[in-house]
Amino acid sequence: MTFDDGTLTSLALALGIGLLIGVERERRKGQGPTRQFAGVRSFTLVALLGAGTQLLGQVWLTALAGVLVAALVVVAYWRDRSADPGVTTEIALFLTFVLGVLSVPHPEIAAGAGVVVAGLLAARGPLQQFATHTLSEQELRNALVLAAAALVVLPLTPDQAWPWLGGVNPRQLWQLVVLILAVQAAGDLALRLLGPRLGLALSGLISGLISSTATIAALGVRSREQPELRTACVAGAWFSTVSTSLMLLGLAFLIGDQSLLRILPFIGVTLLTAALLGALAYRRSPPRHGPGLTQGRAFNLRQALLLALLFAALAAGVAWLQETLGSLATLGAATLAGLADAHATSSAAMALAARGELSPTTMQLAVLLAFSSNTVAKMVAAYAAGGRAYGWRVSAGLALVALSAWGSWWLWGRSG
Repeated sequence: MTFDDGTLTSLALALGIGLLIGVERERRKGQGPTRQFAGVRSFTLVALLGAGTQLLGQVWLTALAGVLVAALVVVAYWRDRSADPGVTTEIALFLTFVLGVLSVPHPEIAAGAGVVVAGLLAARGPLQQFATHTLSEQELRNALVLAAAALVVLPLTPDQAWPWLGGVNPRQLWQLVVLILAVQAAGDLALRLLGPRLGLALSGLISGLISSTATIAALGVRSREQPELRTACVAGAWFSTVSTSLMLLGLAFLIGDQSLLRILPFIGVTLLTAALLGALAYRRSPPRHGPGLTQGRAFNLRQALLLALLFAALAAGVAWLQETLGSLATLGAATLAGLADAHATSSAAMALAARGELSPTTMQLAVLLAFSSNTVAKMVAAYAAGGRAYGWRVSAGLALVALSAWGSWWLWGRSG
């Protein structure tokens, strides 16, 4: 073993981890014959034991020390005299030994893990309150469904386009399902924490940065299930369109060519129009503790699947039209592609203009057409998810936003 700065760092880190976890356990150790078996000194010594044996470089010695700590944990649990014995302290002691061992080859990981372990141990009260009182049975099932959809089904879904499915990629289709479920769950969380007025508006604005279309669909599902929240859902839908405009402006600045500043007048007007519409709906939304509000489901898996299939059919139709009509003109291609994604289509047109392969005027029209056709897709999603009452309100605002873009381009953009 070489005694250098690295050795001192590992030992100091193990000492800190043992003290941090040990102090937390010492506070919960209790008094008398029912007290826990390990406190600050035991945890500190075990962490130093793990680091010391690892520094000696003898695998058998580290393994033997681990066996001894594990045996100590088993004996301590067997001799526990408390009325409600648990294994938290025993597991924490063995984990502290492991972190001490880990502090030699991977000090950064050991340091972070030590803080996380101490934090989890200290958060016992809030975690128990959340698990037993705050979290309902339905919300627990929802969390399990979302976790299974994202962590089990998604990795197993084939990641290639299927010709018999119209060229749709199944993994991308399931990603859309997961996205809609996540947006719905985020809206439910924001609704509970911030109330319907601010919660749904804020969730619409933030989720719109990922996908405004999916956000509008998710809010439509909530509007159908909880009609008393319809105005708040409309506000969130319009605020998600603010995010679309923000994303387009961000893309323009990232690409960085001066000619791309030509899109700023009409995209800025769309941003302002959507923000004003969202603010008006926000003011008319129910207050934080309004009467008649009921707690709905965090998400609706059936609705998410149907919406994803609708978007897949739309994408397959676009692909079929492009294949049937051959090589379309730039503006026609932008209109078709914008049905699926306005951001990618607009960034492609702006990049072509930055390289001088597309005139500024054509680029402006391509962005406007992509934005407008994407607005049509949002209208379809609003009607499909939220029904007529939600769909016509959202669509009227979206149409006004699109018209404001074309009007501002007609007045200022063409001469820019």
